[in-house]
Amino acid sequence: MYQRINGSDWRNIWLMGDLHGCFALLMNRLRQLRFDPWADLLISVGDLIDRGPQSADCLGLLRCRWFRAVRGNHEQMALEALESGDMRLWQMNDGDWYVKGDARQRADVDRLLAHCRRLPLIIEVQCEKARHVIAHADYPAPVYRWQQPVDPQRVLWSRHRLSEHLAGRHGAIGGADHFWFGHTPLQARYDHDNQHYIDTGAVFGGTLTLVALQSAG
Repeated sequence: MYQRINGSDWRNIWLMGDLHGCFALLMNRLRQLRFDPWADLLISVGDLIDRGPQSADCLGLLRCRWFRAVRGNHEQMALEALESGDMRLWQMNDGDWYVKGDARQRADVDRLLAHCRRLPLIIEVQCEKARHVIAHADYPAPVYRWQQPVDPQRVLWSRHRLSEHLAGRHGAIGGADHFWFGHTPLQARYDHDNQHYIDTGAVFGGTLTLVALQSAG
């Protein structure tokens, strides 16, 4: 469920919001940032796939040494659909791109989705000045602890904490300096206490948010 990343292994560390098949948009942003695949790291808050035009290309990022991701609810829906043979929930949530591919394309996607089974639900990044915790939707506990059991469904799906924030009921999470989430498309990045929500609806015409967790500059 958990994975640790040592910031000292990388020069710059970037975190991005939900990608949802917007591969070309990401590549343009990385060029603008002068991203160096030999020295820099890109981390995803999950939901690489569905809705956008290039889901298979986005899954291909999992093969890159400079890329890490937590599992999103869309990856979870894909895994459950393929394991059960029931594609309805995934297709209702824009997973129909999978069945539109030919047999060779689906075989390649199957291999990449198998990799998604090994994706952590939570990534901890220890940088020189701060400890960052990344999960798709929420860290459903009042205090973060390494390897603490938490409800996977809430990590992937819960909007309760964000709804509380938006209703004016705030509160920090203990155990780390910053907590980063995606999952809920917002018009602009939302920050309160030590929590940050960075799905800014790239696939809906919004911005693809990238945040520097660590910067050599």
